Amino acid sequence: MRYIYITLLGLLIALVLVFALQNFRMATVLFLDMSLTVPLSLLIVAVYLLGMFTGGFFVALVKSWLRKTGH
Repeated sequence: MRYIYITLLGLLIALVLVFALQNFRMATVLFLDMSLTVPLSLLIVAVYLLGMFTGGFFVALVKSWLRKTGH
């Protein structure tokens, strides 16, 4: 079973590396009067992590509201 996990982890790392290398062109993000130019793969990963953080925060907030109301 340990070898299966190691194999899957290696496959995941290889897929992430291929993704990063294929999406290395630069992308510019504009917000209000600011701009930021970063590699597209880094931007996608950052947006994904931000979504995970805010989604987790929202779920925790709703759970606390439901506990307070007794549901």
